[in-house]
Amino acid sequence: MSAKYAFICGEEGNYPVVKMCSWAKVSKSGYYEWRGRGPSAGELARRRLEVLVAWSFQESDGTYGYRRVHADLARRGVHADDETIRQVMRELGLVACQPRPWRPVTTIAGDAASTPDLVCRDFTATASGTKLVGDITYVRTWEGWLYLATVLDCFTKKIIGYAMADHMRTSLVIDALTMAARNITIRPGETIFHSDRGCQYTSAEFAAFTDSLGIRRSLGRTGTCYDNAWAESVNGTIKVERVNRTTYPTREHARLDITQYIELRYNQKRLHSALGYQTPNEVEAAWHKQQLSA
Repeated sequence: MSAKYAFICGEEGNYPVVKMCSWAKVSKSGYYEWRGRGPSAGELARRRLEVLVAWSFQESDGTYGYRRVHADLARRGVHADDETIRQVMRELGLVACQPRPWRPVTTIAGDAASTPDLVCRDFTATASGTKLVGDITYVRTWEGWLYLATVLDCFTKKIIGYAMADHMRTSLVIDALTMAARNITIRPGETIFHSDRGCQYTSAEFAAFTDSLGIRRSLGRTGTCYDNAWAESVNGTIKVERVNRTTYPTREHARLDITQYIELRYNQKRLHSALGYQTPNEVEAAWHKQQLSA
C-alpha cells in the first residue's frame, strides 16, 4: 500500500489525486492520512544507513567496496546485511576506484640460479619479521619518473619499509630494506626476504647487504610474476587508490603524497580482508602486546 501512496505523492501535480486513487484502488482519505504521517521507523533506519554508508565510503577516499564498507561500519557498531550495503551503494552511485587492465611483467635479470624460492607463493606468516617481500614500481611526475621500492611483512600485511628516488639502482632497494630493519626485529638466519629476479635484487651489492643483516634471500622464478604476486598487488593498490588519481608536478610532491598514503591510510586506516578486516597497525600492536605478556 505504501508503494501506491508514494507513487501518487510523486505524481501530484501531473494528475488529479482523486483519479490516481481510483486507478490505484486506494481511498483518497487513506492517501491523505498516509501523506500526513512522518516517515516510518524502517524508512528512518534506511536513511540513517545511507548516511553512514556514504560517510564510510568518503572516509576511505572512495576506495572501499561494499565488503569493506560493511566491515568498517560493523567495527563502529553499525550492523547491516552486506547485500543491503551493496544495494545502498548502488542506489547512491558509490563505486570504488578500480584497477586498470593489468598484464603480468617480470624483469628477467642476472644469474641467481643458486638462490631458491623459499616462499612458494605462500604470503602468510605465523610471526612478525619472519617473512618479508619486496617490489619496485614507478610513478609518473611532470619532472619524470619517480621509483618506489617497498618492503612488506607477510604477518601484519604492513608496509614496513619504502624508499623513493629518481633511479632504480640497487641503493633504492637497500634503502627500503634498511627502513624495514629499523621497524621490525630481524631474526638472523630465520628472516626471509623474497622478491622477483630484478637486477637490483640479484646484485652482489644487495646480497652482501642481506648477508650483513642475517636475512635469507628468496627469489621467484624467471618469467613467473605470480611468485611475487602479493608484493606486486600492494604496489598496484598504491597506484590504483592514490597515484592514478593524482597529478604530481614534481617528484617531491609525489614522495610526500605517497608517504602520507602509506603511513596514514594503508598502514593506519585501510581494512585488510586477509586480516579479518583489521588494519596492519592494529595487528602489529596486538602482536607486540602478546609478546610482552608471554
